[in-house]
Amino acid sequence: MTSSTPVVRRRRSGLASVALIAALGGSLAAPAAVAAPADPEVPDAPLITTGTTWSYLDDGTDPSPSPAAVRDWTKPEFDDSSWKTAVGSFGAKNGALAAVGPHTPTTLLNHYLDGASAPTVPTYFFRTTFDLEAGVAEQVASLRSTITYDDAIVVWVNGTKVASYADGRVTETTNVEYAGDSAGDPASSIFTASPDVLKDGTNTVAVALYQDRETSSDIYFDMSSLSLIEASTPGQPVVAPPTRVVLTPTETPSTSQSFSWLAGDISHMSGQVQIRPAAGGDTRTVDAYSAGVVGSNSHHHFSATVAELTPATAYSYRVGLEGSWSDWFDFRTEDPDASEFQFVYYGDAQIGLDSTWPNVVAQAEAKAPRSIGSVHAGDLINTSSNDTEWMNWFKGMQNSAVSTNVMAAPGNHEYSGDKTLTTWKANFEYPHNNPAIGSIGELAHLAQGATDVARQYKAYFEHWAQFATETVYYTDYQDVRFIALNATRDTTFLTPNGLPGCTGADCPSTRVAELWTKFQAAWLDEVLATSPSKWNVVTFHQPVFSTSAGRDEPILRAEWVPVFQNNDIDLVLMGHDHTYARGYVNTDATETEGITTGPVYVVSNSGAKHYDLETDEKNVWTNNGATQVLRGAGVTTYQVVDVSEDQLVYRSYLAEKTADATTELPVGAVYDEFTVTKNDAGEKWVTEAGVTPPVSPEPEPEPETPGEIELGAPSVVAGGKISVSGAGFAPGAELVFELRSTPVRVGTAVVGADGTFTAAVAIPANTPAGSHTFAVILPDGSEVTSALAVTPSDAGAVPGPEAGDTAGGAGDPATGGAGDLATTGADSTGLVVGAVLLLALGLGLFAMRRRARTE
Repeated sequence: MTSSTPVVRRRRSGLASVALIAALGGSLAAPAAVAAPADPEVPDAPLITTGTTWSYLDDGTDPSPSPAAVRDWTKPEFDDSSWKTAVGSFGAKNGALAAVGPHTPTTLLNHYLDGASAPTVPTYFFRTTFDLEAGVAEQVASLRSTITYDDAIVVWVNGTKVASYADGRVTETTNVEYAGDSAGDPASSIFTASPDVLKDGTNTVAVALYQDRETSSDIYFDMSSLSLIEASTPGQPVVAPPTRVVLTPTETPSTSQSFSWLAGDISHMSGQVQIRPAAGGDTRTVDAYSAGVVGSNSHHHFSATVAELTPATAYSYRVGLEGSWSDWFDFRTEDPDASEFQFVYYGDAQIGLDSTWPNVVAQAEAKAPRSIGSVHAGDLINTSSNDTEWMNWFKGMQNSAVSTNVMAAPGNHEYSGDKTLTTWKANFEYPHNNPAIGSIGELAHLAQGATDVARQYKAYFEHWAQFATETVYYTDYQDVRFIALNATRDTTFLTPNGLPGCTGADCPSTRVAELWTKFQAAWLDEVLATSPSKWNVVTFHQPVFSTSAGRDEPILRAEWVPVFQNNDIDLVLMGHDHTYARGYVNTDATETEGITTGPVYVVSNSGAKHYDLETDEKNVWTNNGATQVLRGAGVTTYQVVDVSEDQLVYRSYLAEKTADATTELPVGAVYDEFTVTKNDAGEKWVTEAGVTPPVSPEPEPEPETPGEIELGAPSVVAGGKISVSGAGFAPGAELVFELRSTPVRVGTAVVGADGTFTAAVAIPANTPAGSHTFAVILPDGSEVTSALAVTPSDAGAVPGPEAGDTAGGAGDPATGGAGDLATTGADSTGLVVGAVLLLALGLGLFAMRRRARTE
């Protein structure tokens, strides 16, 4: 257990001398030539290293048996002169001096109780010392050490426990016992301890190292460093900038941003974010909350979310506390109007975190200068309780993580040594829009009612809603909805405490893994159906179509693939298999080679761990209705996705490859490439490199919906007026009014700024009685009509014309005067022809008479 007490150390001796001289004044003034003694210096170099000599006990005996106290052997006065001595590191592999994972010990430990075969020695004991000059201990702010161990370890300084890892089975009632977890390779951790455990003179460090079981194949211990951190000015925290600074998105990244970091020192018990516009302006200070001390690091984790930011704006920020700030970093809020950007997709980093991983990230950053962030498909590390692995992962990401958003999904190795994902949730701050009873649709009905089955469903769903927080989430960034899922299924962490009892096949406890997957599927279906973004991308760890030999995920495939297909998601980005594969569901194939529709499924690997491909006979893709366009082994890749208004262009690049890689392409080459094209109507094509997507005709624009009109009355007297009004018309449009059957223009109007108009229209006095049509004609020729009945006037309106009758008059119909208006109730063609003939006959007679007079 490590100390989390704030540490402020005072240099007492020098200050006391000065104070005494000042108090005595001149009466006891020290001779001018005699200076106050200087404080001894705190050593800069490590006090313990890998090559330090240790006393050790490896024969399985108890170093302090009864009646002595159990932990007497950890105290400075304990006599270890009968123990063996040797230099570190220490270990064994199947009883021999051989590599334990990536570490080869210097000194061989006795592996077995009988020296030859199982059972193994349960516990090993180590002791060493270091000396401090008088006055040094009080000047120390903290003690810091790096240890590597397999399987469990506890460390004491001068008899006080200062660190313990994987020690859940340690009983504290005996010294010799099995403990720890079988977690594979040795784990490394950095711990910090209070300086109160130190003293001037000789200090004793004691270590208990545990095997996890009688048949364990290896054991390992190394304390590669133990150093002292000097105290700063009395009353001030130790000056140490934060580490592991990372940006993570909120649900609204255009106006808010989340920040997380690890405190620089054990004494830092609070944290803040200071932020200001990069172009200049006031600096805001926002308090962070502490995520506590988690895993194997005794420093506090902090997170903060800053709201009320301006979209598409560059900001500068720093994190920490007064006296121990990080550097100033820059980021930019989301631009809702932007349509062109990049993001990076990584598979498992996991192995090679101090070598392969930083190299992969450096290559990706160079290829994606316009990246807004990175998508990580789980297994960022190999062992969650191994703090050195987290340190190396963040070190690889340190340039991009401080300026662009990290969007990660947990893998199964995030649970290694951390079944509740406390380290994950301390390292990252993600939106709390995860699945809950209120967001899983009809599935929530299972938790309703008072039956044992319903009560158990409710307990599971409530527990999963809490557990899914920051592991299942989404964010919308510049027309892309990024979604993270949690594909790991382990009843240990999926079962709530105090689970209500239930018996029978209907109880959810009989199918926890399936229901946890279904729980997320119900939420995902809603998240995709209501997505406002044009593009939708999901990431999770275990693939729905496995690629490596011996792997298959039928539960994920059964529950999630239908949701992906029904919602036509664009990219499904996965990891876990330490191989590469990309393909599609066969029903999305087209008649044209190199062109498909529907989701694209990808499995990638961004670390130094590699698996073999599955055989053709057992190929999970082809045996489950899917096609692998490309698959490969022995390759380490990263992926850059270029987003534009109508396309996603995906390119996978070779970052490293093994000697038996399945490709002859050189490192740095494009390993895989395809394009997703989607128009605004939602029509989508996935095309291989060099293939042109089909060109679909642009849909005809739908005509604008004309407005609506209303007449003041259903009928009007011939020669009278009627009001007409309308709404929903284009502001400023010039309208023409007509009365029909034979069209007669009866007025005009101009639409107001609010899309409405009102006018009084005069009906010609000679309009025949009967049914008519009133039309409002728009500038584009479209029209809106309404029926109108015309009745005879009370003063004796002109009756409907008989055959041979004529119509005439003059005036503006809009003002009600008679004019050259055709009647609208009957056909007047015959009348017009008759009038013309009579006029011609009259002119003829007039001409003949004039001619006769002339003659």
